[in-house]
Amino acid sequence: MVKNDRGFQIFANIILIILGVSVIFPILLLLMASISAESDIMKYGYSLVPKHIDFTSYKFIFSEGSVFHAYFITIIVTLVGTLASIIVTTMISYTLTVPGLPGKRIISFYVLFTMLFSGGLVPSYMSWCNLFHIKNTIWALIFPFVFVSAFHIMITRTYFQNNIPQEILESARMDGLSEFGIFFTMVLPLSKPIIATIGFMKALMYWNDWKNSLYFITDKNLVSIQALLNNMLTNVQYLSQSMDASLGATDTVNIPTLGIRMAIAVVGMIPMVVLYPFFQKYYMEGLTVGAVKG
Repeated sequence: MVKNDRGFQIFANIILIILGVSVIFPILLLLMASISAESDIMKYGYSLVPKHIDFTSYKFIFSEGSVFHAYFITIIVTLVGTLASIIVTTMISYTLTVPGLPGKRIISFYVLFTMLFSGGLVPSYMSWCNLFHIKNTIWALIFPFVFVSAFHIMITRTYFQNNIPQEILESARMDGLSEFGIFFTMVLPLSKPIIATIGFMKALMYWNDWKNSLYFITDKNLVSIQALLNNMLTNVQYLSQSMDASLGATDTVNIPTLGIRMAIAVVGMIPMVVLYPFFQKYYMEGLTVGAVKG
C-alpha cells in the first residue's frame, strides 16, 4: 500500500513538473525574444538562448517618457479599484447570506440577471458619461469594473455560507452586535482566502484593462499602461508597414517590430507574474472552496 502511494506520488510529481514547464516555457521564450537582436529573430526564429542580446526594444518603449506616468496611473487604479471592488463584493455577498433579510430574493435575482445579460457598450457609455460624468477622470478607469462582479459575488457568497459557522454569527446577533459589526469583526477576518482570490482577480482585471482608457479617456495624463502599450504597438505596426511599402523590407531591420511586440508583452505582464506566487495559496484555496455548492 505504501509502495503504491509512493508510486502515485512520483507519477503525480512528474505530471506537475511537466505542466509547470509547459507554463513557464512560453514566458521564458517571450522574455528571451524581447532581448534578442531583430536580425537573429528574422533569420533563426525564436530561441531560448539569444545569439546576440539587444535591448533596443526596451529602449524604444522607455524612450517614451509617459510610460512611467502610465505605470503610476495603472498602479493607483489597480490598488483603489481592487480595494473598492473587494468592499462592494464582500458586502453584497454577506447580505445574500443574512437569514430573513427583506428583499434578498430581489437582490439575488438582480445579481444572477447581470451574469446572463448586459446593457451593451453604448448604453453603458451614455450612463457613465451623462449620469456620472466620469469621462476624462481617473474614476473612468475604476468605476466600470467595481459593480460588474456577479461571478465574484456568487463564489464569495458560497464561501461565506460553507466556511463561516452560522451558529457563531447567530450568537453574535443575540448578543446585540450589529450586522456591520459582525461583517467587519467576524466575517472578514475568517475570509482571507476568498478575499485574496477575488482581490487577485480584480487586480488582474484592472491591470490588463485598456478599453476603459479607449472609451472614456482622451487626456494623455490619464492613460493606463496597457492602453499606452496598445497604442505603441499599433504605431509600430503602422510604421513597419509604411516602411515596407516605401523603402523595402531590407530597410525595416532598424525597427525591431518583432522584439517590440515581445517587449510590450513583457512590460505589461511582469508585475502580475511577480505578484502571483504571493497570492497562489489563498487564490487556489478560495476559488476551490468558494465554488462548492452547499
